[in-house]
Amino acid sequence: MTEDLDPRALDAERRQLMGLAYRMLGTVADAEDAVQDTYTRWYRMTDAERAAISSPGAWLTRVASRVCLDMLTSARARRERYVGEWLPEPLPGSEIFGTAAADPLDRVTLDDTVSTALLVVLESLTPAERVAFVLHDVFGLPFAEIADAVGRSVEATRQLASQARKHVRERRSGAAPRAVHDSLAQAFALACATGDLTGLVAILDPEVALHSDGGGFVSAARRPVVGSDRVARFMLGIPRLAPDAQIAPTITPDGLGFYVTLDGAPHSVITVGVRGDRITDVWIMRNPEKLTLWPASMIDPV
Repeated sequence: MTEDLDPRALDAERRQLMGLAYRMLGTVADAEDAVQDTYTRWYRMTDAERAAISSPGAWLTRVASRVCLDMLTSARARRERYVGEWLPEPLPGSEIFGTAAADPLDRVTLDDTVSTALLVVLESLTPAERVAFVLHDVFGLPFAEIADAVGRSVEATRQLASQARKHVRERRSGAAPRAVHDSLAQAFALACATGDLTGLVAILDPEVALHSDGGGFVSAARRPVVGSDRVARFMLGIPRLAPDAQIAPTITPDGLGFYVTLDGAPHSVITVGVRGDRITDVWIMRNPEKLTLWPASMIDPV
């Protein structure tokens, strides 16, 4: 951002803040609220106060980080009242994203830092650890700037990021390469489509866990479904609940995933996590409030 707040630079800064806030908060709506709050604080200052800020972009990032830190702290209490399991909002891949220029994240890089697999791990961090990790390991900010955002010393902030990084590495150790992930995802879809219980169980880890998020708006498993046989039977039972649903493979930040529509409307997004040569996690997003970026019509298969 330039000091005279050129509109194009301001827009670019907003996109950067949206990407940062989404990675910290896990939903587009929360990210939008955080960014809006940040700009509200900017425009509430006097012209003289804004002119005294040598780097508006750094100021906006710092304030947005503080806003996200506060929201993460309050979110823990809110999610205790959430109906069923809470999952981060899945983002559509670039072949869908390019169809809606007005989408709030239309220019945010869609890489594995916005994958469900990573965002689920980030949910297990403390709010301060998550902010420190995202700012340093994802966006490359120096610890001096991050320390100001989280209200800690530089050394304490460095320790926060180190703890978060260690936790992320432990939780994501053994994650399969993209080719293996997508191959197993294809086998998963085929087994589900053909009702092949034996074949499905064979590609699931014995301790596989299925998580689904309906947000209290639609039916979804309110607790994790754990174990290869239970998860397989759960998945094979889904077509009977929505026999007219259409399923299309699509690229997500996690790799190959599956987009489900019913009567032309978004129904669910299914993604999987893979370690070694088995599927260890299945995530099903059904909450309509977290499917607003997905188009109503089916996409072309990948």
